[in-house]
Amino acid sequence: MELPGLAFALWMLICFYASVGGYPNGKVREACTSMIPCHGTSPQLSPEHTITVNGTEFKPGDSIEVHLSGPVFEGFFIQARDAEHLESPALGSFMLADRRVSQLLTCGRTKNSAVSHTSKAKKKHIKVYWIAPGDAPKRVQFLATVVKKYKTFWVKIPGPIVSQPSALSPTTPLHTISEAISTSHPVSYLSKPFNASGCGRTKFCIRNPSNCDPESASCFFLSFQQERSSVFIEMSGPSEGYLAFALSHDQWMGDDDAYLCVGEDHGIHTIAAYLKGRSPPVLDSENALEDVSWRLAGGLLQCSFRRSICLPAHKGRFNLNASYYIFLADGEASEGGVIHKHHHQPLITNEMYNVTGRPQDIGGSRSPRLIKAHGALMFIAWITTVSIGVIVARFFKPVWSHSFLFGKEMWFQVHRMLMLTTVMLTSISFVLPFIYRGGWSQQAGFHPYLGCTVMALAIFQPLMAGFRPSRHAARRQLFNWFHWSTGTAARILAVVTMFLGMNLTALDLPDPWDTYTMIAFVTWHVGIEVLLEIHSYCLIRKGNSDLKIWESQAHPVLKFGGTFVFVYYEFIDENLSNKRDS
Repeated sequence: MELPGLAFALWMLICFYASVGGYPNGKVREACTSMIPCHGTSPQLSPEHTITVNGTEFKPGDSIEVHLSGPVFEGFFIQARDAEHLESPALGSFMLADRRVSQLLTCGRTKNSAVSHTSKAKKKHIKVYWIAPGDAPKRVQFLATVVKKYKTFWVKIPGPIVSQPSALSPTTPLHTISEAISTSHPVSYLSKPFNASGCGRTKFCIRNPSNCDPESASCFFLSFQQERSSVFIEMSGPSEGYLAFALSHDQWMGDDDAYLCVGEDHGIHTIAAYLKGRSPPVLDSENALEDVSWRLAGGLLQCSFRRSICLPAHKGRFNLNASYYIFLADGEASEGGVIHKHHHQPLITNEMYNVTGRPQDIGGSRSPRLIKAHGALMFIAWITTVSIGVIVARFFKPVWSHSFLFGKEMWFQVHRMLMLTTVMLTSISFVLPFIYRGGWSQQAGFHPYLGCTVMALAIFQPLMAGFRPSRHAARRQLFNWFHWSTGTAARILAVVTMFLGMNLTALDLPDPWDTYTMIAFVTWHVGIEVLLEIHSYCLIRKGNSDLKIWESQAHPVLKFGGTFVFVYYEFIDENLSNKRDS
């Protein structure tokens, strides 16, 4: 089979496999609107499963317990929609009771607006919590799609309808408060999201990305506003579990004053805590937070509270009239309010700030500057300078063989300059993570080990080049082989090391586009070198063929003194002439 035909057959195989493979992992965003699984058959008519809820009325911010139960099934898909317009987009957001069997999905622009299975494991019962949004319609109905087997499924099984009461109070009391992290102060529901008004003028703000809107589900926001002897704090961000900030005397976790907003069952609990090293936070049993409020809608977790500037009676609480590094983190929380390690690098301010001092509006990055510089320099060295240097040495030697620069052949000077630049950039980049970490990182996996290997090979190459034998020496062939193999090994290991480094939380690259971009760069360079190899091979073959034709057209026409004198026909190929002379 020809290559195009083989590629087409492979593409068709992938397409058909994808279409019949279903979604055993529950990633069914393609079915957000129709709620119909792409299984190639029609749905069943008489549902065997039922949806139940723990209440018939709700207010914005309320949590409703939703149950899906029935005979054993493999997959499911749950949404809440406007009961008067069931074709409308999904409403509100969900929270999970068991992350082993269920996961949150984003349908449309509303984060966590649907729930699905995580695997094909058999199940009989699913429990989730639905959080009513602030702009919910009067009547909301729950719908579910259930897959019993691959070809046996039901679509949009109707569930109960819940409705809003005729009057809506400005704040809704929190339903339950966990005994483990209870508060002695009243807790209320925020009727509307935070905004950034006053940032830099009346309150100290930290935003990531810079200047983002805290009403957006992609903005992490933290603000401090001094009010006499206390500070009013607002915290907002897209989170499925918890948001937290901490005040620290350095840029490392440990001995820090932390505050968490944790989603649990029917609401959000706000609590102070201590950070001791990289261990889980120790919750403070003496909660000194006042005026606690929260809001959870559209995948956006928001909470606010007030804290006195000085708390001498509370051990471990820092005074807010001093300067600190500020951490801002998010992560997952399981049932019971148990929090898990943040899944990406926390935002850490670049310097110490006094939140009760001059109001500022600062941005932040989850990737330290030294780590950014490390990644950028390694990318320039091993994707740019080293690749161009190899191409120059491999393919420009015959082109620049008669051009000189500073007394040496031009191709050699350019090659040497690019390779020395690679070694210099690699050396500078190599020390930056050690400066940032203050030593070896135990959390970086194989990346630092491979990085040290690449650094050693990069230094070994110019050292070996210093002992290069002369062009006609017997050991020159052995040197050429070692030089090529060491350089090729270093390039391959460098690319592997960069792929591993892109997944580290400290670099905070946009996944999966960082991987796709890196693959594109590597593919581009490999493709260019392959094309140049093919082009070089074709030129050599053409040159050899023309040379044979030229020699066959030479005729002896004169004999003088026992020596033949050849008169050659026209030969105008200058490149071929150069090849013959060489």
